[in-house]
Amino acid sequence: MSLLDAEKSNVREGGPSFSLKHRLFRAVWNLTWAVAGSWTPVPLHGWRRFLLNAFGAKLAPKARIYPKTTIWYPPNLEMEDHALVGPGVILYNMGPMKIASYAIVSQRAHLCGGTHDVDDPHFQLQPKPITIGHKAWIAAEAFVGPGVTVGEGAVLGARGVAAKDLEPWGIYVGNPAKKLRERKRF
Repeated sequence: MSLLDAEKSNVREGGPSFSLKHRLFRAVWNLTWAVAGSWTPVPLHGWRRFLLNAFGAKLAPKARIYPKTTIWYPPNLEMEDHALVGPGVILYNMGPMKIASYAIVSQRAHLCGGTHDVDDPHFQLQPKPITIGHKAWIAAEAFVGPGVTVGEGAVLGARGVAAKDLEPWGIYVGNPAKKLRERKRF
């Protein structure tokens, strides 16, 4: 396991949360993405998809990643066909992150797949999965927290904050996100 025991690694005093091998992999990934991926022109979805898949992501042939995204750990990313991640999105995917078909994560949204055990004196890191359901939409600058599932067709409005699961086909707004109404099913 690449996640280290916080007590042994002394996280509270600046020690690492992940193994050296894991950190080196991420360093190589970040350098590769900065040099060959993040800045590339919008139409080069295939090239960015190729780079991510080469580093262990599972991106379907028609998934689209826009430029200037931040992907923390490619092996934890799965995207189905026609899933879209917009420009400037942050995928802090310490745990598995799945974006289903026809789901949209709009510009500068932030999906955070980890937290710390606040009751642990050593502040142990806890990676948590995030799932964005089929036809769901995470609007501009919204935040999806650790362990959240956004149900099929659900919408999280611009700058909304989802700390809990969002029910399928609901429209949510605010901080914390509250259900505004049902979305028309299609």
